[in-house]
Amino acid sequence: MAAIDIIIGSVYGSSVLVAETLEQALTEAGHRVQLHEDAMLADLDTEHFWLVVTSTTGQGDLPPNLLPLFEEMRECCPPMPQLRYALVALGDSSYDNFCGGGRQFDELLQELQAQAVVKRLQLDATETLEPEEPALVWLKGWMAQI
Repeated sequence: MAAIDIIIGSVYGSSVLVAETLEQALTEAGHRVQLHEDAMLADLDTEHFWLVVTSTTGQGDLPPNLLPLFEEMRECCPPMPQLRYALVALGDSSYDNFCGGGRQFDELLQELQAQAVVKRLQLDATETLEPEEPALVWLKGWMAQI
């Protein structure tokens, strides 16, 4: 089974709940999973599968706990074509720049030549009160590709 790093960007905790739900499903499927709430590049292994779960704050910004990793990657990270990943973006469509935090992180990974195994999941707070439920359905739809 695979080694998976779940990288969390959260302000109010919704992303943490989604990440923990996905962690449980992945662990039950036999994968080795580690959660990272304040990740730095040195904490992560590009040979592992990355699952990024992030909310959006402000005007489409990344949460403060994910911003240092994002900036570190943008400034000094070489291309990572070996990295495989998936990304869950949480947001609220009543705001401009819906899911902007997740979109920014996804775009950075693409620039670094990382390989998305599935299209980014965007969850809208105006449509679901329990984002972990559609995230779990999404995960089960592609988990065999890890």
